[in-house]
Amino acid sequence: MTIALKMLPVVAVFASALAVAQPGEPTAQRQQTLVRMVRQDCGSCHGMRLTGGLGPALTREALAERPLAALVATTLHGRPGTPMPGWHTMLSEADALWIAQQLQAGFPAESAGAK
Repeated sequence: MTIALKMLPVVAVFASALAVAQPGEPTAQRQQTLVRMVRQDCGSCHGMRLTGGLGPALTREALAERPLAALVATTLHGRPGTPMPGWHTMLSEADALWIAQQLQAGFPAESAGAK
């Protein structure tokens, strides 16, 4: 029991480190940056209205049946053998998840303060 009590501070520090390492939803300012990124960078291949171009459409209808995890993975790691790059150097997993959710909801998300 004494060992368990001595370990309690270590466990508390580890738990707080895990909380920091698990990012939540991007801030409102980051969301605005992500909206611009999707419109400009993604739009250059997927069409300015995300209805398709070099890359497939990223509309709500086109993505309705796609698993969210697959959209996140594609955003972060790209699609080998295609022009789709991975964006893991510029996006966190939380960013990619937020983008995927917005695309499935019908991007662009006006509620994100898109301009």
